[in-house]
Amino acid sequence: MAILILVVAMVLVGLLMGAIGSLIWKEKPLGAAGDYAVAIVVAVIVGLTDWFVIPAMGFSEAMKYLGVAMEPALSALFALWIVRKVKG
Repeated sequence: MAILILVVAMVLVGLLMGAIGSLIWKEKPLGAAGDYAVAIVVAVIVGLTDWFVIPAMGFSEAMKYLGVAMEPALSALFALWIVRKVKG
């Protein structure tokens, strides 16, 4: 059940970062739907990776939650920036 909640939360984070990315960068090489899709995919992948990899590396639960809270959002914005640089 926790994984389902995590995936839903990461989809919401991806939607939010897609909207923020569209506001930050005016050019949209993939369109608005493309921004949302890239941000959602990156946020879900990074969130799930953090959820499983951080504890396997021996870090505490607090570090796991901190990583899951921050890294997917920053990674989604970074991926949107990379897409714009590659397409531009």
